[in-house]
Amino acid sequence: MAAFATPIDPLPPTDPLDPVAPEEADGLSVEINGVNGGPSGAIVTLLGITLLSVAPALLLMMTSFTKIFVVLAMTRNALSLPSIPPNQVLAGLALFLSIFIMAPVLTEINNLAVQPFLNGDLVLGEAADVGSGPLRTFMLSNTREEDLALMTRAAGMENPDDPASVSLATLIPAFMISELRAAFIIGFVIFVPFLVIDLVVSAALMSMGMMMLPPVMISLPFKILLFVLVDGWGLIITSLIGSYQVAG
Repeated sequence: MAAFATPIDPLPPTDPLDPVAPEEADGLSVEINGVNGGPSGAIVTLLGITLLSVAPALLLMMTSFTKIFVVLAMTRNALSLPSIPPNQVLAGLALFLSIFIMAPVLTEINNLAVQPFLNGDLVLGEAADVGSGPLRTFMLSNTREEDLALMTRAAGMENPDDPASVSLATLIPAFMISELRAAFIIGFVIFVPFLVIDLVVSAALMSMGMMMLPPVMISLPFKILLFVLVDGWGLIITSLIGSYQVAG
């Protein structure tokens, strides 16, 4: 039997609809929330990429990374080892120590801002304000009042009524100045015993008339031996961790 299509009766034509006036809009609006009230996946991805792009600047300016890296680099120079350990090792150690020190702050930011934002309880602006609170508290607790006053005077602003009213534009450079000052103080303390070793070795070589022999070649093994005997890396890392006051 040959296959054939069954004819279907056409639908009757319908009357045209009356035109509807367009609704007036106040302006362009972008909906960032998903169906469950939380942010859409595209918005979360965009915010994640943006955060990754500014993460190096945030790491340098608003965490303990700068101070730790400067102290480790000065320790390496005090040992007369300009390239051992390499910069990649020092940066990696400083990064993970910074994560260890900032863990309570990051946990508080996640609980107060990130998770409520992902659940739809906070909008982006509110989450940013709430999330900056723990970070502001950390920087204020590790910033000298003199540095805050310096940046306030440099900006030509009046003295704030309380630390909570200090703007981030003033707090961040003041925090970095305090971090660099503390790093140089620790570096000076580290340099002193190695400087004494260099002076003793130089004086001994001069007294023996061995002026052509570089004192660094003789003093370097004694510096390394002293550093190992006193567990230098452990002492420095313990001092760096203990120098921070983390609220939370």
